[in-house]
Amino acid sequence: MVLSGVRRDDGSGRRACAGVIPVALLLLASCLAAEAAGAPLTVQYLERRVERPVPLNNEDPIPDDEGAKGAELGLKDSNATGRFVGLSFGLEPKIVEPGADIRAAFRQIADPRFVVLNAPADDVLAIADLPEARGSVLLNIGAPDTRLRDADCRKNLLHVLPSRAMLADALVQFLAFKRWSRILLVSGPAPGDTLYAEALRRSAKKFGARIVAESTYDPKGGDVRDTALREFALPTRGPEHDVVAVADEAGEFGASLNYNTASPRPLVGTQGLSPAAWGRSVEAWAAVQLQGRFRKLAGRAMRPIDWAGWMAVHAVGEAAVKVRSTDPETVRAALTAPNFEVGGFKGRPLSFRTWDGQLRQPVFLLWPGAVTATAPIEGFLHHRTELDTLGLDEPESVCRAFTGRAG
Repeated sequence: MVLSGVRRDDGSGRRACAGVIPVALLLLASCLAAEAAGAPLTVQYLERRVERPVPLNNEDPIPDDEGAKGAELGLKDSNATGRFVGLSFGLEPKIVEPGADIRAAFRQIADPRFVVLNAPADDVLAIADLPEARGSVLLNIGAPDTRLRDADCRKNLLHVLPSRAMLADALVQFLAFKRWSRILLVSGPAPGDTLYAEALRRSAKKFGARIVAESTYDPKGGDVRDTALREFALPTRGPEHDVVAVADEAGEFGASLNYNTASPRPLVGTQGLSPAAWGRSVEAWAAVQLQGRFRKLAGRAMRPIDWAGWMAVHAVGEAAVKVRSTDPETVRAALTAPNFEVGGFKGRPLSFRTWDGQLRQPVFLLWPGAVTATAPIEGFLHHRTELDTLGLDEPESVCRAFTGRAG
């Protein structure tokens, strides 16, 4: 049996004839490639399950498999690509319940060379500092804390999820472009809300915007759905402003600010116009294909941490394909090389910053049902790449774990 007259695209748009190739030779070449590549490369997935508040307004709760389903799709895509060069990949998930010891769970992993971490910042640091993790590549998909890319960075830790600094920079770039530079900030009481508000203050200073007034709102003790019309008048009253920015990461009250502010102003931040790594309305640059594959797998829309889970496994797979090997040290060297680039359905190649391990990437500004803009916004320039206008640039970061690597 032979394949005859097969035509292929060589990548330049030219068509070339593959000739007459016996299937037996194709099978033999595939087997030889697989033997040369070595055993399958296994990526670990380690998640700390966290308790979340009941969502307001009958919204869908955050799914229990957020992140894990993205990693699963990343495995399927990596195996689909790796098959052409004789490579295969595996995924071993491990879920840690609230209150359990995540370090003990890590120590139980037989081969922790590549570990996707979906956990809060303190857990991420606890894992990164383990002696058993010194030879690991840890890919953070769940902790947006800027400190992990700054004073608390670790050389064995890469960050796939955008930091809060990147999210805030994307939002404030858009506000500066629109000349909506006067911001009234309303923050919730949670630690994440405080960190988000800090990121907005830093971004406002960085891009010439101004926080004209600040207030806090604690939703506990009542049902904000019944009292929003009255309760939000006071915390949103202040000097003349262009937008109301909200820091409410858990979604305990922010959505109810819409149309209930003292002045008729747009809502931005964690609710309203929101910066995010991904969202259901992202369709450009063939993203609709990724969205469709994920929905078929998970039965729901792809969320930001799902995209980060997919991206983490996909990046490891792409590094292996580039070097045509599943040898962990060879793949690690390719993944962490300064010239490593990987596609992410965001319109341009993505790469890890060599000073803090953060994945450079565009950030979407999302309104329910639409992508309003994609940051970096036109006009914000950088000598290296406009992507480095988002988040901590090299001179801004105090991270020294990566010292000695080129920028």
